[in-house]
Amino acid sequence: MKNVLFFGVAFLLLSFGVKREQHIIKVNNQEELKSAVKNVVAGDEIVLANGIWKDVQIRFYGNGTKEAPIVLRAETEGKVTIEGVSDLKMAGTYLEVRGLHFKNGYTPSNTVIDFHIDAKNIANNCKVSDCVIENFTQPNRNKQDHWIEFWGRHNQLDHCYIAGKSNSGPTILVALKGNEHIKNYHQITNNHFGPRPRKGGPHGETLQIGDSNTSMSPSYTNVSNNLFERCDGEVEIISNKSNNNEYRNNIFYKCEGSLVLRHGNYCTIDGNIFIGDDNSEFMGGIRVINTGHLVTNNYFYKIKGKEFRSALAVMNGVPKSPQNRYNQVTDVVVAYNTFVDCKTPWQFSVGANMDKSDVLPAQEIRSARPDRMIMANNIIFNNLADEFPIKAYDKVDGVLFKNNSINSNNKSDVKADVIKTENLAMVKLSDWLYVPTVDQKELYAGFEFENIKQDVFSNSRVTANGAGAIVLPVDKNKGVINKKEYGAHWFSTEQLKETPKTIRVASGNELTEALAKATSGTIIELKKGVYEISASLIIDMKITIKSKDQKKRASIHYSGQANTPVFLMGAGGNLTLENIILKGEKDQHTFATNEKEMFSAYNLKVKNTEISDFDVVLNAYKDSFADTISIDNSLIKNCKRGLKLADENDDLGEYNTEFVYITNSKFDNVQNNILDYYRGGYDESTIGGNLVFQNNIITNCGKEEKSGVLIKTTGIVNVGISKNSFLNNPVKFIAVLWGEKNQVPKENTITNSGEFKTERNLKQKMMY
Repeated sequence: MKNVLFFGVAFLLLSFGVKREQHIIKVNNQEELKSAVKNVVAGDEIVLANGIWKDVQIRFYGNGTKEAPIVLRAETEGKVTIEGVSDLKMAGTYLEVRGLHFKNGYTPSNTVIDFHIDAKNIANNCKVSDCVIENFTQPNRNKQDHWIEFWGRHNQLDHCYIAGKSNSGPTILVALKGNEHIKNYHQITNNHFGPRPRKGGPHGETLQIGDSNTSMSPSYTNVSNNLFERCDGEVEIISNKSNNNEYRNNIFYKCEGSLVLRHGNYCTIDGNIFIGDDNSEFMGGIRVINTGHLVTNNYFYKIKGKEFRSALAVMNGVPKSPQNRYNQVTDVVVAYNTFVDCKTPWQFSVGANMDKSDVLPAQEIRSARPDRMIMANNIIFNNLADEFPIKAYDKVDGVLFKNNSINSNNKSDVKADVIKTENLAMVKLSDWLYVPTVDQKELYAGFEFENIKQDVFSNSRVTANGAGAIVLPVDKNKGVINKKEYGAHWFSTEQLKETPKTIRVASGNELTEALAKATSGTIIELKKGVYEISASLIIDMKITIKSKDQKKRASIHYSGQANTPVFLMGAGGNLTLENIILKGEKDQHTFATNEKEMFSAYNLKVKNTEISDFDVVLNAYKDSFADTISIDNSLIKNCKRGLKLADENDDLGEYNTEFVYITNSKFDNVQNNILDYYRGGYDESTIGGNLVFQNNIITNCGKEEKSGVLIKTTGIVNVGISKNSFLNNPVKFIAVLWGEKNQVPKENTITNSGEFKTERNLKQKMMY
């Protein structure tokens, strides 16, 4: 009988579960880590010893429980760095990763952190918290990866800081391929997505949920309470490509892009804040495509992008659209939103005038207008008059407008009754937040509007209500962004401002030595004289080189080998060159990029400088990318070629430079073209290149240019050529411009120099 009682008690204890004492396992290297992972059970913690973990492939697997998860964490948060060629993949249930810092490296696989190890080993109910991934980017910017991939169900990314991805591919991808990954209810919350630099081509999203092939699948992913700061990779900051997702209470701070409902239906976009500034012509808000979305309680400040990047862009669809194109907007509600100092904030039927038969088959032209759409209880407020607050590229007969208000005259493309001009008053609480002085009580009550129960700051609409995103009263602290609420609590993005160090030199050797000793931000001043340089000067940080006396310019004479540059631009190089004379020996380059490992953008600014007797002024190799190239008040003469920005020739939508500014300068006796700026393959995911060519004098250039074109801008979207003088340039065309992008030369003087040609339907391969 005693034996029976013993086994009975034992059975009951096992049945109800006896809580096992937590087991903490500290590991010092990868072999110890592998052994620990192999033997963990629910409730265990694996602790990575402080220090650098280099070239590690962490495979974290096991089965914890909700009450007793298995944890992999840093001994001290932030003092365990994962570096070199490293990644982390996890599979199992109730696993948690905390406190790791990925930097100074890149992944050997397709991901840095992955919620699955392979197709059979996936993660469910797992969490990554308080981690940092910083500049963990591929050496080649066109090699694609994702920093984080979500698979499985009920996984979470929270309180992480993620910034600096410059190579191809979304920073985060939620994968839906397979039934075990749909209806996933993933949580992406309280993260700080720091700067993602401009990429110069497609595939630069910060977050993508699904893809075209799985776009009709239900995901139920929640993206809430995140800070997106200067996420500029491409036009889509967030690319929604699945059904039933929620985007709530996120802040988009000075991001050159939009939250885009690219594919998928029935998403909620509620309580988000979009903040731009006076220079925000590429900063966007929300772009609407597809069916059944609810866009409510969002606040937009100084969002000045147009078309695809406007504060609210409602697209035309493609009739019977292929899965990877644009479905018609139907049954969408846009209500209780506020737009302050936004330029033409509402733009309807975007894309209707962009697809032509020479680019796409006729049946894929975007002609399906929005239908059964409601715009209600929204407010537009402008401190300065905006003559066109609303733009329509097609009829808007499928949109029902109810109780929308504006404080200025409405001179729009659409009928006057879509929005009422009222004496609205707002008070400024912070540099970006304006709140109404009184609630606008006249409201439209549409179907299920009673379910819109809170405003942008989570104040109740039940006890008080009004039009726009904000109901009164408002806490004055709401106008302050507290970065401590987002990202890893142990990681600070604040950087100490250092006074730039100035080094004065008087010879070529001293200049070379000064560069070797320089730190980022160093200013090198050259005394008057000739500086003999025989090997390339490497620029891989922020450096200024200038003459000490503007009236007595120093002269650099370069005698290096053929096809080498005076200045070799490395990844992250940022060179400002002022008041210098540069002279070569006919067969070298003035500036060139590294041929490999240009994993981050460089910048080049040339001012009041004379360049002569070089083969190529700037030679940008394939896979390099400049954010900005600026030449101002300078002279370029007796060179074979000017700026060569044309090696991205795979026609995949990539290009070598985002912004090119050539102003107040003179080109004389450049034998071929003075600029070759190329983007092959037309996509809508990027700024598409920017050229400002203004107030220049061009003489005796192009005599050996076989194409007959002096300024080549094939496929570049934004081209402005104005107030220049072209004299005795033996070419057929000064430039061939893209008429569909409204590229029109202005106020140029042309003498014996060919002509401008405009092509209405430039033949470009659409990247779909």
